[in-house]
Amino acid sequence: MTDVKAELREQFLEAFGGADFPVENQMDLVPALPDGPATKFEAGDVSFTAMEMAAKLGSEQEFPYDTPEALVDDIIDGLEAKGMI
Repeated sequence: MTDVKAELREQFLEAFGGADFPVENQMDLVPALPDGPATKFEAGDVSFTAMEMAAKLGSEQEFPYDTPEALVDDIIDGLEAKGMI
């Protein structure tokens, strides 16, 4: 795993780990984010907000998610598929 992916994975687990799982949709994740949709994730030369990520990855996610790890796995896969990392 690249450093960027590893760093983003850690940030996502920290940010989304506080959500009340299972989560049924993206809106269930917002209360867990420290700055809501404006929460920024940065690693290396990659930077985006939770809102930007949600808009681009909606089709890559398969809700509901029972664990933060399952959610983060799909986020990382989606970011790779969209060429964002």
